[in-house]
Amino acid sequence: MQRIRLRYTKRGRLRFTSHRDFQRAFERALRRAEVPMAYSAGFTPHPKVSYANAAPTGTGSEAEYLEIALTEARDPERLRVLLDESLPAGLDVLEAVEARTPGLADRLTASVWELRLDGVDPAEADRAVAAFNAAGSVEVQRLTKNGMRTFDARPAVASLESVENHSSRADRPSGQPCAILRLVVRHVTPAVRPDDVLSGLRAVADLAPPVPAAVTRLAQGLFDEETGTVTDPLAPDREAAATEPHPAAATAAATASA
Repeated sequence: MQRIRLRYTKRGRLRFTSHRDFQRAFERALRRAEVPMAYSAGFTPHPKVSYANAAPTGTGSEAEYLEIALTEARDPERLRVLLDESLPAGLDVLEAVEARTPGLADRLTASVWELRLDGVDPAEADRAVAAFNAAGSVEVQRLTKNGMRTFDARPAVASLESVENHSSRADRPSGQPCAILRLVVRHVTPAVRPDDVLSGLRAVADLAPPVPAAVTRLAQGLFDEETGTVTDPLAPDREAAATEPHPAAATAAATASA
């Protein structure tokens, strides 16, 4: 009857939760909030939840997305509040919109990442970023289930820059001097992750942070080639909601008035 799209976070220590851990926590939250979920058919029915491009374990995020299917219409904002209260702090539901347009996953074509490099001098980071951006190709290696794989990480990187100020939501804030990198990466195959870009910086400029980088996804959405920005993937649903009522919402309103 109704589909709701949610944006949620992984903050603080919760960035170490795996995607499977989050799935279990979210399904418990659905039960606590008494959400009228639609279920799949078959011998072992499961709630109809579609997850889109989850962040790797160990990274924080301000922009994770999923979609749920309901058997009864619900107010998206009220549903957001109930789910947020039912999840642990750090897994925070920030937005909920009714799905009015198709293809949420198709609109997640790029991500904006913030990389906090504690113990790295900003000038050293600037030199490494310049070397990476000037390189025609940056080959990196990643261990996969089929063994070590070598691939070029450079084409997927739309932009990489050193910035002075970090996001207030980034993990592991401290007063230590450090370098902050802002990365915009396209979602391609094979996927290029922030760790791959860090490996590329080590390869082209011998940049090796003394401690693991604190990585936070700030946004993900459709990549605008003209402006180089990543747009809000829920904006089309909000725009559609502003122009016409959804049949599910209209049915719910008619039922309530009767």
